[in-house]
Amino acid sequence: MLRRPLLVSGRPGTGKSSLAYRISRELRLGRVLRWHITSRTTLQRGLYEYDAIGRVQDTAALRAAVGDTASDGEASTTPPDVGDYIQLGPLGTALLPHREPRVLLIDELDKSDLDLANDLLSVFEEGSYTIPELRRARRRHPLVRVMTDDPDGEAEISTGIVNCRAFPVVVMTSNSEREFPAAFLRRCLLLHMPDPGESDLAAMMAAHFGADMAEQWGGPLIAQFLERSRGLGGLAIDQLLNAVHLATSRDGEGEDGDLRSLVEAVWHRLDGTAPGARQG
Repeated sequence: MLRRPLLVSGRPGTGKSSLAYRISRELRLGRVLRWHITSRTTLQRGLYEYDAIGRVQDTAALRAAVGDTASDGEASTTPPDVGDYIQLGPLGTALLPHREPRVLLIDELDKSDLDLANDLLSVFEEGSYTIPELRRARRRHPLVRVMTDDPDGEAEISTGIVNCRAFPVVVMTSNSEREFPAAFLRRCLLLHMPDPGESDLAAMMAAHFGADMAEQWGGPLIAQFLERSRGLGGLAIDQLLNAVHLATSRDGEGEDGDLRSLVEAVWHRLDGTAPGARQG
């Protein structure tokens, strides 16, 4: 209703990305569009990509196959449809005029270039974007079908402009590796995912391995996990699940010391410090 993105922060492994899938599942909004961010990610990459080189190469191959001196020479030199070389990205697909809003997950936004956050706000506020390659060809091709980020998906774009109908549910995640500008934060809805407690971890274990396994292994491992997590500056939840998987796959064989050594192997630090290293 507010047409504002949700910025979810918290430590790795606290379920930030899973929130987008939970929203989509509960509201029945279909496949989640996921856009994973890196330091080289640009806004245009999220909106669309145009394979100009591929189109030029295919045009040259078509001319060579047909021959420039053919009787229908005009048709022989006509380049392939521009829409065959445009692929919408996750953001561009989310802003199509869908009847129901799509869920867009922008994962690890804090790894992006400094300008990407502000560029995103401009697109979100407008709820639209332009594809210049289609805009220039609008007189000859007012309606063009392009590929979308959905598997085998296609969409029809009129005069090179995309306007969303139902504003997407945008979930952006951040591991708090850097701060965002105040202007950006002011235009977002903020949610911090707290570290899960003992009951939360027990419920996760039951969901993954069943109630019986969680009851058998959950108590000791969860207590040990929480203690180690405080000492190592925070462990990820999947490290606990990995330990449970190792414990439950042993069918009761081996000694407790073997289990402890396995736990030590998967419960390593997440800050790059070598196991056993002392902190100065």
